[in-house]
Amino acid sequence: MKKSKGAVILAVILASIVGLSYYASLILSSTGIGETMSIPLGLDLSGGVSITYQIVDENPSAEDMSDTIYKLQKRVESYSTETSVYQVGDDRITVEIPGVTDANEILRELGNPGSLEFQLPDGTVYMTGDHVANAQAETVTDAYGNKEHVVALTLTDEGAGLFGKATSDNVGKVLPIVYDGEVISYPEVQSAITGGTAQISGMGTFEAADALATQIRIGSLSLELRELESSVVGAQLGSQAISSSLKAAAIGLVLVMVFMIIMYAVPGAAAALALAGYTVLVIATLYLFEITLTLPGIAGIILGIGMAVDANVIIFARIREEIATGKTVSTSMKIGFQKAMSAILDGNITTLLAAVVLMALGSGTVKGFAYTLMIGIVLSMFTALVVTRWILYSLYALGLKDEKFYGRARERNTINFLGKKGVFFAVSVAVIAAGFIGMGVHKGISGSTLNYGLDFMGGTSTTADFGKEFTIEQIESEIVPKVAEITGDNDIMANKVEGTTQITVKTRTLTVEEREALDKVLTEDFGIEPSTISSQSISSTISGEMRSDAVVAVIVSTVCMLIYIWFRFKDIRFGASAIVALIHDVLVVLAVYALMRISVGNTFIACMLTIIGYSVNDTIVIFDRIRENLGKRTGKQTPEVLAEVANLSLTQTLSRSINTSITTFIMVFMLFVLGVSSIREFALPLMAGLICGAYSSVCIATELWYVMKLRLGKKKLLEK
Repeated sequence: MKKSKGAVILAVILASIVGLSYYASLILSSTGIGETMSIPLGLDLSGGVSITYQIVDENPSAEDMSDTIYKLQKRVESYSTETSVYQVGDDRITVEIPGVTDANEILRELGNPGSLEFQLPDGTVYMTGDHVANAQAETVTDAYGNKEHVVALTLTDEGAGLFGKATSDNVGKVLPIVYDGEVISYPEVQSAITGGTAQISGMGTFEAADALATQIRIGSLSLELRELESSVVGAQLGSQAISSSLKAAAIGLVLVMVFMIIMYAVPGAAAALALAGYTVLVIATLYLFEITLTLPGIAGIILGIGMAVDANVIIFARIREEIATGKTVSTSMKIGFQKAMSAILDGNITTLLAAVVLMALGSGTVKGFAYTLMIGIVLSMFTALVVTRWILYSLYALGLKDEKFYGRARERNTINFLGKKGVFFAVSVAVIAAGFIGMGVHKGISGSTLNYGLDFMGGTSTTADFGKEFTIEQIESEIVPKVAEITGDNDIMANKVEGTTQITVKTRTLTVEEREALDKVLTEDFGIEPSTISSQSISSTISGEMRSDAVVAVIVSTVCMLIYIWFRFKDIRFGASAIVALIHDVLVVLAVYALMRISVGNTFIACMLTIIGYSVNDTIVIFDRIRENLGKRTGKQTPEVLAEVANLSLTQTLSRSINTSITTFIMVFMLFVLGVSSIREFALPLMAGLICGAYSSVCIATELWYVMKLRLGKKKLLEK
C-alpha cells in the first residue's frame, strides 16, 4: 500500500469514528430523558406503563391463570421484549410495559382481552381462541400480481384438526369469527384447509387486517379480562443507574484501550481505535433498530466488547508468532489475519448460533439479551477483521514498519497442564460440591436452596401515599434501606406513579409480623396515614412458562453449538468437552450464588447466558490451535503426542486467554465499583463467571478432550 493511500484510508476511518461518536453522543444525551433521538430503555431503567386487569371469570384455576399470563406476555412483547406480566392477588394480572408513557394509547392498541369464538353457519362454536397460536397482518400478491392485505393464522395442533374438519364440511359457506359476542369477520371458506395455517382475505387496508389480527391474538387468552386500572410508573433503578453504568462503561473502555496499547504497541493502538468504532456502532445500532436496553442487555454489550477485544488479541498473537519466525512485518500481518480467521469465525459463529436460538425461543429477558449479544457479535467481527486490518495496514504504510512496533512472540517453555489435570478436576469438583452443600444447608435453614428473588418467587406489594413526591434516587437511599432492615435482604423493587405521591415497594413474601413492622416504619418514620397503606401478594414476573422457555432455548442452543463444533472440528469429543466445561462454569457460578446468598432474580438468567457465551468462545480458540497443531503432525497420534500437542496449544494461547479475561473483567469490575446496589449484585457473579470461564477453558476443557480422546474410541486412535 502506498503512503498516500494509507493516509487517506486512516483519515476516512478516523473521520467515520469521530462522526459516529458525535452521533452516539446525541443518542446518549437523549437516552433516559425521553427525547426523540434516544435508545428505548426497559422498565427497570426508564419506567413505563402499568395496566392491571381483573379476571371476569369466577374462581379461575391456577392453570388458566398461568396460561393467560404466559399468552399475555407473548402478546405485549410487540411493544418491548422486556415487558413484565404477573399475578396480583387471586384474580388480577398486571402488565408493565417499559419505554412508553401513554397508558390510554396502549389500551387502545392492546384492546380489552376477551373471548374469541369460531362458529359454524348455525352458530355452533367449533373452535375458540385457545386454538390460535398466532395471527399476523400480511400483504401478499395474488395469482394476477395484485397486492392484497390478509390475516395469516397459525393454529395449534388441536386447532388444525378442528379447523380442517369445519372447513371441509362447509366449503362455500361463511364461518363467522365472534369476539365478545360481536361478529368481527365473515370469512367464506374457499376450500378445505387442513395444514394448520390459513388466510383471511378481503381486507380493504393493511390497518384493517392488523386490527383484526390484534383482536384474534388477544382473544386467544384462557380467561376473559377487564381493565381495572392503568398508570405511568417510574423507573425501578432511576437515572442514577443509567449515569453510573455509562460512567463505568466509559472508564472501563478507556482502561481496556490503555491496556491494549501497553501490551501490543502499534497493533494495540489500532485495536483501541477499532474498539471505539465498535462502541459507537453498537449505540447507533441499538437506536436504529429500537432495541430496548435493560440491565441484561448491558450484559450482552459487555460480552460483545470482550469478544471484540478477543478477536484483536488472537490476530496480534498470530502476527507476533510470524514475526518471531523471521518473516517481515508486512507478511506477518497478512498471515496473522489469515491464521486468526478460523478461530475468530468459529468462536463467534458458535456464540451467534446460541444468540439466534435464544432470540427465537426465549422470551422476556432472554430475548432482550439475545438481541444485544447478536448485535455485539456481528459488529465485533466487522471491527476486528475489517477496521483493525485497514488501520494496521495504513499505519504500516505511513512508516511504522519496524518490528519493534509490533513485538514478537516470547519463547516459552511448554507448560505441562495435562500433568495437573487431576488437581484441576479435584478443585472443580470441590467448588461445585461446596455449592450443592451450601444449597442443602440453606434449604434446611430457610426452606430454599437459593436466595430466590421477586422475579422467581413473587412476594408482597405494599403501596402507600407518602404525601410528597420522591425521586427514584431518594427512594433508594431513604425508603429501601428501611424496608431492607425488616426483610433482611436487598432484593427490593420500588417505583412510583408519576404525578402522584404514591410509592409501591415490592419485597419477598412478608409474614404477618413483618407486614406489621413495615406498616409501623412507614407510619412512624415517614408520617404516612395508616389508611393509605395497602398490601397484596404478587406472583413472580418470570413465570414457570418463561423459565421453561429459557431452559429449552439454552438446551437447543447448546445442542446447536455441539453440532457446529462437531462439524467444524470433525470430532465430537471437541464439542462434548466444550459443553461439559460449559456446564462446569454454570455449576460454579451457581455455587457462588448459593454460598454468597446473592439474590436470584431477573438478571440471573442474563448472567448465566453471558457465562455460556464467554466460556464457549474462549474454549473454541484453544481447540482451534489444537486442531492446527495436530494437522502438522505425521504418524500415529499416540497418547504422548496428544499430550504434547495439547500442552503446546494451551501454552501458545495462554497469553491470549489471560489478556482477554483481563479486558472483559475490567469492564464488569467497573460496573461493580460504580454501579448501584442492584447492578453490583449482577456484576459480582458475572466476575466470578469470567474467572471461572477462563479457568475452565485452560484447565478443564482441553484436559477433558484428552481424556475422552484416550478412553472414547481408543481402538480408532491407535490405528491412526
